[in-house]
Amino acid sequence: MKPCSVVNPDRIRIAALGLPIGIAVAALHGCDPYEGSGIPGCDISCPSKGIAEGNAAISGIAEVDAFFGAVLDVSTAANDISSALRAELDAIALSVGLAPGAAGADVRAAIELKLDEAVGAGGLTIGYQTPRCEASVEVAVAAAAECDGSINPGSATVACSGSCSIDGGLTASCDANAVLTCTGTAPEFVCSGTCEGTCELTVAGSCEGTCRGICSGTCSVRDAQDNCAGECVGDCQGTCELAAGGNCSGECTGSCTYQPGEAGCQADASARCQAMADTAVQCAGRCDGEIQPPQVKAECQASVEAKTDASIDCRPPALEITWQWSDQFLADPMAQAQFKAWVKGLEQHAAAMLAARAKADILISALANLGTAGRDALESATGLVAEVDVVGIFKLNSCAIPQLGAAATVVGSASERLVLEADAALEVFGAIGI
Repeated sequence: MKPCSVVNPDRIRIAALGLPIGIAVAALHGCDPYEGSGIPGCDISCPSKGIAEGNAAISGIAEVDAFFGAVLDVSTAANDISSALRAELDAIALSVGLAPGAAGADVRAAIELKLDEAVGAGGLTIGYQTPRCEASVEVAVAAAAECDGSINPGSATVACSGSCSIDGGLTASCDANAVLTCTGTAPEFVCSGTCEGTCELTVAGSCEGTCRGICSGTCSVRDAQDNCAGECVGDCQGTCELAAGGNCSGECTGSCTYQPGEAGCQADASARCQAMADTAVQCAGRCDGEIQPPQVKAECQASVEAKTDASIDCRPPALEITWQWSDQFLADPMAQAQFKAWVKGLEQHAAAMLAARAKADILISALANLGTAGRDALESATGLVAEVDVVGIFKLNSCAIPQLGAAATVVGSASERLVLEADAALEVFGAIGI
């Protein structure tokens, strides 16, 4: 069959995702006709399944199909986080006597009512760290190569302005722009960095978490035996629980993050390279911080960033809630026991929601930026009219352009649902003082 050529392009305008796009429509010349076909000599059939059915291979043009793939990846990630947030919200709703699916404002009101009964005038004290969110370097490289044919996945590099996970153990090392940090069981219980978990204070010392034992100063919460069970302004002797991480002047029996110097990490420790200020570190693992994907042509940048954002994993932080009993609960051990059990569940659900909410913020922004990805991809494809055969031109117009409306629907639905559940999570955070 002779190659198809393009002549006399007419211009049309398509509005989808809010984008005015000019696409060339070509007449056909130089193709042998298929018998009985309405199109002379060229297969311009579109795939039977579109983006609504989970298919991103619409046009065969890399930049355009990368955009559709980004729509699917980010929307799927957004729907997964929406479901995760709703599962945690429903669990909390059930714990305060509400039905699954309860609105965030109703869950907040029920939590506040429960707290008003049990907690004294000091309210709750919340200890937690910001969730750690890591993006996949592997996904970033694959997305770049998929959209931009000039990218070689085997030699592409990714920079991380933050910390990058690397192979741990004694041989772990970083380049000159980064500092090696290790996380594992504190060597001989002495933590020269940040301890997360439990710090045993056989000798009175400062406690940057919940002091359980003797407080030489002012304690925010005391248990039934009049021992400290909250923040100690002074020296603590006993156990210091460091839900948010901190310094340990005693024996760290949790995990310790430290800089090993020339000694290297312990054999069983995880290792990270922490980039110095205003620098980035070459990363082949997972990046906690701002990731810089391989340099791609402009029309691929938004799609690559969106797919990288979809790969981000945010881990729940350690979280601890402390309080002082109300007068009503002070003399009721049974009520205290029930409330403590409820708080333990609340801590777990709130920690999971903090992680999910952190990723939700990233995905909401990524969904909003997908319009730019679609515009750049389609305008780029228009510019390639003279470089592709007529099959590509017709698939662009007949297959890709009609899918823009469906893409907008997928993005809009995922965004609307995610914003709804993320706002509901904020109601819970507001109730407990996060």
